[in-house]
Amino acid sequence: MIGKLLKKELRLCMHPMLPASLLLSALLLAPNYPYAIMYFYLTLGIFFTGLTRRENHDVLFTCMLPVKKEQIVTAQILFAVIAELLQMLIALPLFVLHRHLISVPNAAGMEANIVLLAEGFLIYGVFHLVYFVGLFRDTDKVGVNFLKAGAVVFLLIFAELACTYAVPFARDILDTPDPQYLGVKLLFALICLGLYCVFTIVSVKLAQKRFGNTDIR
Repeated sequence: MIGKLLKKELRLCMHPMLPASLLLSALLLAPNYPYAIMYFYLTLGIFFTGLTRRENHDVLFTCMLPVKKEQIVTAQILFAVIAELLQMLIALPLFVLHRHLISVPNAAGMEANIVLLAEGFLIYGVFHLVYFVGLFRDTDKVGVNFLKAGAVVFLLIFAELACTYAVPFARDILDTPDPQYLGVKLLFALICLGLYCVFTIVSVKLAQKRFGNTDIR
């Protein structure tokens, strides 16, 4: 059933902004750019997809189908996870191209390296906690919950930018071209990936609990 719900998400709910935001991963080839912004663009695509669901009364009609409320929550968050993983796959060859085409250090935040990729997982995990857990308390309040989640995402991006200038560990070790300090970067990536999995699972459980107590009208 989850597969059928995902197919419904793809065909009926996905806003054009979502695939467009995936293409914006090409910003990795721009010199001196805050590359973490590309993660915000994908959350914007997720938000517009949520708006499409609301305007089409998708949640109400889906609840009329022989599916459980928990499955609706799982499908929506899983759809976002698939989009996020797809962005990471698109970004990988762009990281390689960046290394060969741009030799100057990035003056606007983290280098296009393993740490930047790991940072995306951390940002998305936190986004799930704020956006989806809030959304499934009241599925009509898409904009309010995105404003909260978007503000948190921008705070994380700003914190990364500030750390690359002010924190010696971030500036001298994390914010370096690969493969410098590869062991430390891989450890950082594993931590971020672990947090992404934990935050996403917690988001699913909390959102399912809240959605289960919500009356759909």
